[in-house]
Amino acid sequence: MSVRFILTGLALASAALLPAPAQAQMPARQTAQIVAEHPHDANAFTQGLFIEDGRLFESTGRVGSSGLRRIDLDSGEVEQSVAIDPPYFGEGSTQIGDRIYMLTWRRETGFIFDAGTLEPTGRFNYDGEGWGLTQDGSSLILSDGTAELRWLDPATFEETRRVTVRLGGRPVRRLNELEWVDGEIWANIWQSDLIVRIDPETGTVTGLIDLGEVIPDAVAGSLDAVPNGIAWNAETGQIYVTGKLWPALYEIRLPDAD
Repeated sequence: MSVRFILTGLALASAALLPAPAQAQMPARQTAQIVAEHPHDANAFTQGLFIEDGRLFESTGRVGSSGLRRIDLDSGEVEQSVAIDPPYFGEGSTQIGDRIYMLTWRRETGFIFDAGTLEPTGRFNYDGEGWGLTQDGSSLILSDGTAELRWLDPATFEETRRVTVRLGGRPVRRLNELEWVDGEIWANIWQSDLIVRIDPETGTVTGLIDLGEVIPDAVAGSLDAVPNGIAWNAETGQIYVTGKLWPALYEIRLPDAD
């Protein structure tokens, strides 16, 4: 399914993924362009992606195949990994300090790992489903498949605030993988080709990124192999995207808004 604007002939409201705001309220829309292509494990059901200190990390899903891995960006080779045993279905991940946090889908349980060794060091709990995870430098930011984002204290895991993500004043559901990008939150929308750019203070969608021209031909049209993975290198400004079961990871650039 695609919810790229006007491409399928279905209104966004009927697609039930994004609202259809009035034209005057439409944020800027950009089509991602590929800068470079890197190998990616086509068996990886990507749920989380991030770069910390120049190193690429990925969390993967599906019961029995879930885990956390550190990857060599150029070769796509897994340098180190740790598995998450059944019945857990891995989801989003992020790093604060020397700890990596990883969500699971419906078990209301998260895992904590040492960032240097990937050794498990603890667990934490949260209410509801876990989908995407990022951080703003001091708090964890969690998506759960709804239109809401929750901020959690990384020491106590207590919720400190939440916002509803809105486009044209209407909630945007199915927020999935998250990434903090230069003061914004970027979010994949599950089963769509779009990333929404979110103001973390208000939840307002300030921009749309169309990944339609980035999706590999080998997985085009798949309901499973959807875009899901955004990594920002804060040191260089480079942005990378991939998807579930994609054979490649792409560095992208954003041209001027349409």
